[in-house]
Amino acid sequence: MISCSSVSQGLPANPRIQVIAYGPDSIEESALAKPEELRHLLNECPVIWVNVDGVGYEELVSQIGDMFGMHHLAVEDVVNVVQRAKVEQYEENVFIVARMVVLKNKLETEQVSLFLGSNFVLTFQEEEHPGDCFDQVRERIRKHLGKIRSSASDYLAYALLDAIVDGYFPVLEGYGERLQALEDEILEQPTKDTVASVHEIKRNLLTLRRAIWPMRDALNTLYRDPIPIICHETRVYLRDCYDHSIRIIDLLETDRELCSDLMDVYLSSVSNRLNEVMKWLTMITAIFIPPTFIVGVYGMNFHTEKSPWNMPELDWHLGYPFAWLLIVLGALLMPVLMWCKGWLEHRRLRGDIK
Repeated sequence: MISCSSVSQGLPANPRIQVIAYGPDSIEESALAKPEELRHLLNECPVIWVNVDGVGYEELVSQIGDMFGMHHLAVEDVVNVVQRAKVEQYEENVFIVARMVVLKNKLETEQVSLFLGSNFVLTFQEEEHPGDCFDQVRERIRKHLGKIRSSASDYLAYALLDAIVDGYFPVLEGYGERLQALEDEILEQPTKDTVASVHEIKRNLLTLRRAIWPMRDALNTLYRDPIPIICHETRVYLRDCYDHSIRIIDLLETDRELCSDLMDVYLSSVSNRLNEVMKWLTMITAIFIPPTFIVGVYGMNFHTEKSPWNMPELDWHLGYPFAWLLIVLGALLMPVLMWCKGWLEHRRLRGDIK
């Protein structure tokens, strides 16, 4: 048994190598400083899981690949972390690339490279993440939960892929709840920040879509293609994992459509609010049209000395109050006419949208 004390304390930048070797009745878990220490476990346990956090050291990845008989092209894909999800079958092992969801300051996806052999599984992650999606698989192995300890390495590979796929669901649920809140915000009081939030979610959903679509095809390949290392019983579980990827795609498409709908609702909301403003400005302008006309008429320079028809009311004793009476009646007449036409009916913006 390799002691956990063999963990390197002086190379924090080096990739971290974690090993879990287990069988139905035993389990050995250790953290290694050098890949050479893996040789002691190659033939000791029914299943060996080697997880490497950090693939920046190409030489170390190559050493582990040579130790387990990995093809050099697959090893190059491990270091080149811009691969799409895929499945490549070699003579004695299967190489699988998946994309894992990583929540940092912003949503990102990280490449996980997985090698499946007859009695081992190698996983390579880009960086070290405390509390990654593989923790639940580690706990199942440690506590002997389910059938993972009594199954072969192909079931372990399924469990890891299933953990990666299931990691998409909490992210999508969070985005779904956020979109519902943004929908209420857009209907009540839309702002530019609201639109920016919708655009950000839409970009993140596109990132998830680019990651999960190839994974669906990869899982379909594992489930349907005749791969000797994967037994029939494990294919049933891979089919369930494939179904999960289909559900994720459905949720993604629903949320993306909702984002587009929210943008349409926002534009409609802004347009309705602009119409409301223009409506009130127009009504105010219409109310002042009769007073403006009357004032304009009485502002003309006509004198009754020249003709009795030249604005005789200018000589009236109550001519000034009479002009004000016309102004007030004209101003009041316009709202009355608008009310009779139904133009003053006021509805809430949310009701207009519905």
